[in-house]
Amino acid sequence: MPWDAQRPGGGAEGRPEGASAARSQAQKQCRKSAFAFYRAVRDLLPVWLLEDMRASEAFHWDERGRAAAYSPSEALLYALVHDHQAYAHYLLATFPRRALAPPSAAFRCCAAPGLHVALAVRYNRVGVLRRILRTVRDFPSEERARLLDRRGCGRAEGGGTSLHVACELLRPECLFLLLGHGASPGLRDGSGFTPLELLLRQLGLDAEATPAAGAPVAPGEPRRRSLLLLDLLVLYTPAGAASPIRCQLLRDRPRWQRLLGEDKFQWLAGLAPPSLFLRSMQVLVTAISPCRFPEALDELPLPPFLQPLDLTGKG
Repeated sequence: MPWDAQRPGGGAEGRPEGASAARSQAQKQCRKSAFAFYRAVRDLLPVWLLEDMRASEAFHWDERGRAAAYSPSEALLYALVHDHQAYAHYLLATFPRRALAPPSAAFRCCAAPGLHVALAVRYNRVGVLRRILRTVRDFPSEERARLLDRRGCGRAEGGGTSLHVACELLRPECLFLLLGHGASPGLRDGSGFTPLELLLRQLGLDAEATPAAGAPVAPGEPRRRSLLLLDLLVLYTPAGAASPIRCQLLRDRPRWQRLLGEDKFQWLAGLAPPSLFLRSMQVLVTAISPCRFPEALDELPLPPFLQPLDLTGKG
């Protein structure tokens, strides 16, 4: 460490004013070191150099008021934000549990685990998300569920899960990866919406801009992605789970029929059972073990709406 963080009064005979000056100098050095690390990750510098910096510098003040280096968890947050995939993969391979542990209080709003999963979805880091999900395959089922089904901070994240974030930001690849690894589509956010209900609410708000009652819905890219997300959620939605939205769909039936298509509307509104194709796809995708997802998809005859998805992070 380039300066003595353990003796804030050193050099000034322990006087209070000396301790205050030394602490101020230490905090200034921390900020400089933190900014240097931020730039190093942003510039995608080699992993060995980043780890050397992380191990030899102090970057922030911990909960006990002491200068501290970044933990693997905090370093992974930087790697996620700047899409440094090599560094993220190294941290997850070398420190699997420490890299996914909750970071210090300076990096989070609450103590809930799973912040890295939500952040990977928010920044659309498909490759890193896939690596995180591959890492948690070896975790006990309860620990894995806590990471995948984490409800975010009610103040900053609306109390939603990573699936809610994927629906809100139209991230179909992230949504499919999470669902395939066992994330629960039935959890509610701080406003009481499941991911399916949140997505339909967003589609409904978009549809309010339709020019006339009988006009066709504009096939814009956001709408296409929303409908793809809906198709993916439907694959993992158990029978009866869509019943709470039945009244919402039936209140404005013509608009929802145009928006969703007749077959999907009939099933979501509870007017008809799902099609044989949908039931077949539900059985196929839910039968894939998380330990073989998404690799096992290559063995399936996927429908056209799934084929463009980039689940590898290489596209």
